[in-house]
Amino acid sequence: MKSLKLVTLGWCLKSLVTKMMSLKEHVSLPVATGVLLFGIPYSISLLVQWMYGWPNKPSYEKYIEAIRPRRIYRLTRAVLGMLKCVQYGKLYFQWRLWYKNADNHKHFKKGISFGRRSNKLDLYYCPNMDQSRAEPTPVVVFVYGGAWGSGDRGMYCLLASQMAKELNAMVVCPDYSTYPKGNVLDMVQDIADSLLWVKENGDMFNIDNVSLALIGHSAGAHLCALTTLFLVNGAKELGIEATKQREITALIKGVAGLSGVYNILDHYRHEKTRGVEYVSPMHKAMGGIENFDYYSPTSTLKTLTDDQLKTVPPFCLIHGTGDGTVPVVSSLKFSDALADLSVKVSLYLLPQVGHTEMVTDLMAPDSNCYHTVYGCIKQVFNKYTGNC
Repeated sequence: MKSLKLVTLGWCLKSLVTKMMSLKEHVSLPVATGVLLFGIPYSISLLVQWMYGWPNKPSYEKYIEAIRPRRIYRLTRAVLGMLKCVQYGKLYFQWRLWYKNADNHKHFKKGISFGRRSNKLDLYYCPNMDQSRAEPTPVVVFVYGGAWGSGDRGMYCLLASQMAKELNAMVVCPDYSTYPKGNVLDMVQDIADSLLWVKENGDMFNIDNVSLALIGHSAGAHLCALTTLFLVNGAKELGIEATKQREITALIKGVAGLSGVYNILDHYRHEKTRGVEYVSPMHKAMGGIENFDYYSPTSTLKTLTDDQLKTVPPFCLIHGTGDGTVPVVSSLKFSDALADLSVKVSLYLLPQVGHTEMVTDLMAPDSNCYHTVYGCIKQVFNKYTGNC
């Protein structure tokens, strides 16, 4: 599982750095300096490139590019920043145990098949509402992130259960075809299929088919925005008949993006400054630079007609100013683009909040920005779904 792989990589890197740092007690200063300046950076960056992908260059040129000092040190810095993922090792085992615990199955229905690729989704019940009552319950579709190349619905069971409680809603958490299983178009189709499933199966689970919100984090926020705009545009690439697309579009009352990517070219440039553009799945999942514009919500927005723009649901963009993985300017620019076209948008900037905690803090009420983020979401969700 990729989440465990990342945690394990973090532990390995931490151990490697610790051991190499301890060499200064046993070797001469010049040797220790050489290890710190060259041994550690080259060992870390070459290991990561071997695991996740060499530069996209022909033949031996990819190895020459891989050992360029600028790339080595930029990539090493980015990877060392991942050492903080070690702190989520405990959380990893917590959600694994919660998800497998049969006593918790009363809170959600697990592994429902949906869509053209027979993906699975989990449906979390709203604990604050009587499921037997006649009045349908609003629904949230939560789309997780993972750089378009990792993640699964089970990882977010704690978040989904808390979200159901906080928003007084059913929460649907679907899997989608992450790279290399699928490309971005496949992912968008999968998200659209999950929305179609909600529309067609809502009565079975007492879901309100006229009050739906989309919430996504990071790559998931990108997919939420892109799927919504593709639906508004009636994109044939979705493989869903036009009538159903219009019905699904009318169903979406709001979209919340947490630390989202909305301009792929801008984000690719940011990845280059960190030296991770080749180890990141984004470039491959998009099918190359030539598709960056097509898969950017900021660009898709500009292709909509005046009538289509009137059907774009309100957006809520939440971003931490301490985010080094996806810079806050991503949400700032998308907010401006939406506002320029008279699309309703709410922008919330959270001081010093980073990329990962934006989502992990939503899994437990005692986390730092739990109440802040849910407070932002509620302002928009309650307003446009009529829920309270």
